[in-house]
Amino acid sequence: MSEKVKLVKNAMLAVQRYPWEQGVCAQALWEAGDEATAIAMAHDAVLRQKEDGRLAVISDNIAVTDPAANGEVVYRAYQRTGETKYLESAQKMLHYLMEKAPRTDKGILCHNEISFVEGYSQDQIWVDSVYMAPPFLAVMGELNEAVRQIEGYLAYLREEKTGLLYHIYDAGTGRFVRKKLWATGNGWALLGIARVLDTALEQKETAVAEKLVIYGRDILDAMLAYQLQDGRFHDFLDEEDSFVEGAAAMMMATFIYRGVYGRWLPDEYLIKADLVRETMGQYIDEFGIIHEVCGCPDFNTVGTSAESMAAYLMMHGWYENIKR
Repeated sequence: MSEKVKLVKNAMLAVQRYPWEQGVCAQALWEAGDEATAIAMAHDAVLRQKEDGRLAVISDNIAVTDPAANGEVVYRAYQRTGETKYLESAQKMLHYLMEKAPRTDKGILCHNEISFVEGYSQDQIWVDSVYMAPPFLAVMGELNEAVRQIEGYLAYLREEKTGLLYHIYDAGTGRFVRKKLWATGNGWALLGIARVLDTALEQKETAVAEKLVIYGRDILDAMLAYQLQDGRFHDFLDEEDSFVEGAAAMMMATFIYRGVYGRWLPDEYLIKADLVRETMGQYIDEFGIIHEVCGCPDFNTVGTSAESMAAYLMMHGWYENIKR
């Protein structure tokens, strides 16, 4: 691990975290080979598990799928340590998703328990959820359900013209809450599809994996049509007056490196990922904080975020895998 990557890792561990942030940061560390720190984060996710099964919940958080982002690392903690508390917590998270979580009338998991926007229902589908829930479902033996969820999100959110995904659709009202081709949202989708795809390959479900490769490449190719000269994207992919940011680009680069390493993407994509990796190194300050990304807490301005630093670690981790 290079000194710059270590610096970003330390900065990532310093940020305040909601359930999705705890999950993506822990997953990034696991994928980068830092099992000890990932398991330490899984430990806290379990400490903050709600009675209904949702992991890493702070206060009265109303997230439905975000807590499941912690699920795989919690399950891996059980595999690594043999401690049944981790297995029981993972099973509780799975039970919540399968039996308790609110769904649309088509059986697709909603993103939150409530609506934040006046005039809309709680039955909202967010593109973020492609990353949050399906990978955990797949790891826990529910591969078919994981794929069904991905296909449901694609059906609700995909724009036919480009193949890209809109951000938020309200299945209760039949209207879009945020009809924007959010770059980071499409990045979340790529990361989620890649993880389920690799689980399908591990389970020797070749036909499922091949289908997921098509879904992922469709989004990837559509995103690349909007890639800027330095490798980044506009926050809204098709809106040149939206700010330029790098989180989505690092998520996309992770997808490419992971796919080339797993031999389900051709090497020709590497040039696109390498450009991102070279560019984003320029936006890391002396403290390891990555700038010029879609920023928390509202994600509607340029700033900094936990997921951007997690994406940087993932990107470098899978790049190093290829180099070995």
